[in-house]
Amino acid sequence: MTNMKIAPLSGFPEWLPEGRLVEQEILDTLRSTFELHGFSGIETRAVEPLEQLLRKGETSKEVYVLSRLHGGQGQDAELGLHFDLTVPLARYVLENAGKLDFPFKRYQIQKVWRGERPQDGRFREFIQADVDVVGSENLAFHHEIELPLVMVDALSKLPIPRVVVRASNRKVAQGFYEAIGLNDVVETLRIVDKLDKVGPKVVAQMLAESVDASPEQARLALALAEICGADASVADRVRALGYSSQLLEEGLEELVGLVEGANELLPGSVVADLKIARGLDYYTGSVFESTMMGHEDLGSVCSGGRYDSLVSDGKRTYPGVGLSIGVSRMISRVLGRGLVQPSRRVPTCVLVAVNEESERRHAEKTAHALRLRGIPADVSPSSAKFGKQIKFADKRGIPFVWFATEEGEQVKDIRSGEQVAADPDFWMPPVEDLTVCLLPVGELA
Repeated sequence: MTNMKIAPLSGFPEWLPEGRLVEQEILDTLRSTFELHGFSGIETRAVEPLEQLLRKGETSKEVYVLSRLHGGQGQDAELGLHFDLTVPLARYVLENAGKLDFPFKRYQIQKVWRGERPQDGRFREFIQADVDVVGSENLAFHHEIELPLVMVDALSKLPIPRVVVRASNRKVAQGFYEAIGLNDVVETLRIVDKLDKVGPKVVAQMLAESVDASPEQARLALALAEICGADASVADRVRALGYSSQLLEEGLEELVGLVEGANELLPGSVVADLKIARGLDYYTGSVFESTMMGHEDLGSVCSGGRYDSLVSDGKRTYPGVGLSIGVSRMISRVLGRGLVQPSRRVPTCVLVAVNEESERRHAEKTAHALRLRGIPADVSPSSAKFGKQIKFADKRGIPFVWFATEEGEQVKDIRSGEQVAADPDFWMPPVEDLTVCLLPVGELA
């Protein structure tokens, strides 16, 4: 390991300890919130058969293919790292259908890998947090209202800018496109999905080139994408464009039911936005995207939708609806912009000072007693003067230093300077100091 040259790998984030504390607190908050809503946690293997990974329509260049140094044979030669948690969920449901209770409500917080070009908020290795409800043969519409509310609840508890959940419905888009004569619905959706990135002029040009759209058809497609709102007026504005179909009416009914149902339970939680297309072709109903206010340049931090045919074994179909949070994307922004910081740089609540090395065993017993009662404690690495040991604690943000003095055991709050007698078998710090908490700064403060 001598003379080792370090070359950072782009796209593989590694946080400093205080950044990891932020990440861990966010993950714990997501987990606890998902469980509050009745979701069970699972974890799936990191690899899937390559043919299964490519079923979703992703290009092979985005998949990390496993290659053993000494050569893989047979099944080992056809494995890739999963690039999301939806394809593994489909396989998991099929393998375990006989043991699962439907509707199956699962959450999954795990790393995924994509071989794409790293940029702001986009990584090759990153954490996603998914929630899905999967049914057997059918799945009630009310789950399409439930899922965005779960995410709104989870995201509102995080130390991030407010997240706006925007919703549309694939039936609206498909019904409208077919009504105006655009038959390649999948390609049209993929093009309209780029609207925020490239603008209306480029989208109109792409529609003309890719799906042979006339100027009037492109105008109507863009007019549909401009419609947004939080009540039934959204449907009225779509109908005012002058086109109708059974599928379009079904989609409008679902979209209005979603927006009004969600906002009745949690006002201001969901807004209809018909430029949300979600380019992947397996979505069949509600689709969602979410951005952080003031940080729209980061792109969507939470997205997903309803799918009716992604999970099937040929005999039985398992429809579902799910949403996925790009955890690493959010964390990279809040850390990179200094929007949040942990209350201290280490988990330690109490540093037990050491008078001299001959008394280290006593300090270790004190720390042990504190830990038995759930108080994170560490022992000073040296028996330097108390002033230096206090500086050691202060640098790390440790709020309390414990001393063994001639007058007995004492603990000092080094922030206020207050020092009181204490017994390691009974003393407790304030609740807010027991664990690390996240402090908003800057625009969040």
